[in-house]
Amino acid sequence: MHWLTTLFILAVVAETATRFYLSTRQITAVTSNRDRVPEPFRAEIAPADQQKAADYTVTRARLGRLQTIVEAVLTLAFTLGGGIAWFDSWWRQLGWSQPWLGTAVVVSVLAAMMLIGLPFSVYRTFKIEARFGFNRITPALFISDLAKRAVLALLLAGPLLLIVITLMERTGGAWWLWVWAVWTAAGLGLTWAYPRFIAPLFNRFSPLTDAALNARITALLTRCGFSSNGVFVMDGSRRSAHGNAYFTGVGRNKRIVFFDTLMERLGGAEIEAVLAHELGHFRLRHVKQRLVLSMVGSLLGLALLAWCARQPDFYAALGVPTPSTHTALLLFMLVTPAFTYFATPISAWWSRRHEFQADDFAVQHADRRALADALVKLYKDNASTLTPDPVHSAFYDSHPPALVRIARLR
Repeated sequence: MHWLTTLFILAVVAETATRFYLSTRQITAVTSNRDRVPEPFRAEIAPADQQKAADYTVTRARLGRLQTIVEAVLTLAFTLGGGIAWFDSWWRQLGWSQPWLGTAVVVSVLAAMMLIGLPFSVYRTFKIEARFGFNRITPALFISDLAKRAVLALLLAGPLLLIVITLMERTGGAWWLWVWAVWTAAGLGLTWAYPRFIAPLFNRFSPLTDAALNARITALLTRCGFSSNGVFVMDGSRRSAHGNAYFTGVGRNKRIVFFDTLMERLGGAEIEAVLAHELGHFRLRHVKQRLVLSMVGSLLGLALLAWCARQPDFYAALGVPTPSTHTALLLFMLVTPAFTYFATPISAWWSRRHEFQADDFAVQHADRRALADALVKLYKDNASTLTPDPVHSAFYDSHPPALVRIARLR
């Protein structure tokens, strides 16, 4: 057995085992605290809410364990099991040339994997989310969303994939620099276009009509030195009872968006505090830092892909007998996550650090207690566990644990 084959199998096994270990810790920690509301929350979180959050967390974790097994099997089946090779061989029978051949193979493999994973999405939405009172999406709307995403993927990712494969085929050894430039430009363009042209395909965005709240938000934006294309309320309640807020877009095409479910639960001061936190990410350049990191990461990844694509053993050791640019791309997409998974704690730590910094920014421009009260309501309404396992939390969580975060604010 080739050393790369062995290393890849060990990486997949190690990732799967780690996921199961962390999941077991999380289930044990949450279950053992199911009937005990942490002291700082006892005035605001009822025992029934604590139990609901525990059951919701455990149920999702158990489904995640099954999904982990399926994903590991799929990864091995499409690589060492010959899945990519089979799709490649089938499309080659049609006699197509590049970049059409490569695009067809890549799209087919990704579509097959998406269809295999679709039952998990259906079960999560119509069983788990419905059981805990969160799901509001109808089967018709679910299918409509799925169809829209598929069409958008073909219209947006299809041409980009054609360009990428063409560049890989025709620009020589430095193709990865050209691909990186195109990929980066496409990502920035998509980020700019998303709030105005893509998001409205799925949700309705209405300008904020509450005059008093609008004045409060306008004053906050002025204090924070932030300009946007407007403040909008999104009909998130069409699909879910979960609440959230975010800002999106770049340049002058930035939008501040509140879910209507969030607006129903929070008061004016709390909404202001939540928005101040989100603005903190912008003013502290967290968004730019993540964007730069993503660009650097994609550049290094493409450079590594370019090196791997020149190694004949890269294909044979991973189940592909016929080397090509598109199979190199697919192999890299499927193999890399097994190795980069173990960098997850670093990413999570960096994100939690940004959350603390955004909280500090928020309390300088809004009410500290209002932010804490808003977060407690969000934990309650979203059935977020207040008692996660510390190791699981440190490995995965992009936000600080509730107890730590609220204690720090209060």
